[in-house]
Amino acid sequence: MSVRIATFNVENLMNRFDFSGFRNELNQDRALALFKIKDEAEYRALERARTIAHTDDTRQLTALAIAAAHADILCLQEVDNLDALKAFEYGYLFKMIGRGYQDKHSSTGNDTRGIDLAVMMRRETAHGEPIEFERTTSHAHLTYQDFGLFTPDLEALGLAPHERIFRRDCLEVDVRVGGKPLTLYIVHFKAMTPPRNGKDGREASMPVRIAEAAAVRRIIEERFGAGKTDEKRWVICGDLNDYRERVIVGGDVLNGYTFEPAREVQSSINVLTEGGFCENAVERRPEMDRWTLYHTRGPEERHLCQLDYLMLSPALARANAGAVPDIVRAGQPWRTIFPPGQEVERFPRTGWDRPKASDHCPVAMTLDLV
Repeated sequence: MSVRIATFNVENLMNRFDFSGFRNELNQDRALALFKIKDEAEYRALERARTIAHTDDTRQLTALAIAAAHADILCLQEVDNLDALKAFEYGYLFKMIGRGYQDKHSSTGNDTRGIDLAVMMRRETAHGEPIEFERTTSHAHLTYQDFGLFTPDLEALGLAPHERIFRRDCLEVDVRVGGKPLTLYIVHFKAMTPPRNGKDGREASMPVRIAEAAAVRRIIEERFGAGKTDEKRWVICGDLNDYRERVIVGGDVLNGYTFEPAREVQSSINVLTEGGFCENAVERRPEMDRWTLYHTRGPEERHLCQLDYLMLSPALARANAGAVPDIVRAGQPWRTIFPPGQEVERFPRTGWDRPKASDHCPVAMTLDLV
């Protein structure tokens, strides 16, 4: 008996407009920045038109990426709300795959922009085994003091013990597949921030992600019992906004690109894998072929890295020792620089930077439940 699980950061699946760019240039779309706009009313009208036109192409590509993942259960990040998800599934996914993800659940987390976590699932696997939804449990309310996770590094960031651990949530989802229990922990950790206090954005925001990772581990241990998590079926799914290795891209199109793997000394991922607590299944792929995101701030800063994870419990890892996850990269924009031999045929109408399926790639894996 098997079930195919995928995780995907769909990048701002919104059903509302964001007009904050009128007063905050950092939030203003670059296309509107080319024009002289006389007042807020004109800005709002232009932003509505731009968003609607841009969104249709984007969501066609998002749907193509989801369809290519062939998942029975799909864990999502950056979903506005269930209404947005239902409209997307009906208007885009349904046209590609027909009646599919009938069960949809979401949680309202802590993100200041209102982007939440969600799960969509079929009612049976591709092999006809029933998928039964049991419950979702939000952990958005947990604070640093609840778990004793407040540190001087967090205090240095201006945080307080009573503040919430998760920047979004850790959404616990219980299902049964063919009668066998499976628990998913859907997460979206703190994003890397701009440089601060002499540290780069990743290092400056690291204490928050370390606390989030420790909290996820604590939630799982409390659920199944310390020392008993090894034998249970659970998966941590989501965008952890951190990596412990990357591929640094050098060179240029005229002289050829170079690709140099690099390991990180510190990573919040280590908090989850330490002591064999779980396995990052994507690390079963070759070292140069684990990336799910292309990061660039221009030619001086470019790398490929894994931000999207399926972390398997020891029991699932052992039962699926030969399984290797798939990464769907056909929705990446043309600006993404692929290492030799990894190039894929892009989805139709993919742009140089946009439209694209997302800045992230879906990660999917078929798991035997034994």
